[in-house]
Amino acid sequence: MNQLSVPHLDGNVLAGPLADVFAVDPTTAWHRCPTCRMPSSIGELHVYGTGPGPGLTGRCPGCADLALRAVAQPGHLWLQIGNGAGAFRFPLPHSAR
Repeated sequence: MNQLSVPHLDGNVLAGPLADVFAVDPTTAWHRCPTCRMPSSIGELHVYGTGPGPGLTGRCPGCADLALRAVAQPGHLWLQIGNGAGAFRFPLPHSAR
């Protein structure tokens, strides 16, 4: 099944995982899509991946280009920004584990 035909959530579902590593409300951060140039906040992204898997994928609401991926791992959060090959690994505070 094509991922883009699956119903999506809005980017506010990323607030929990990202709040564990950022001191500010992450859903207010802005992103400009490199493909369609549409500006949007993280809260406006179309997010996929609420099943049993640990990760969430946020896509541009204009063209569905990849904006970010957040993957939880015991004690850590992996964050990939855009289509880059690398990812950031953030240690989670003990209260979030």
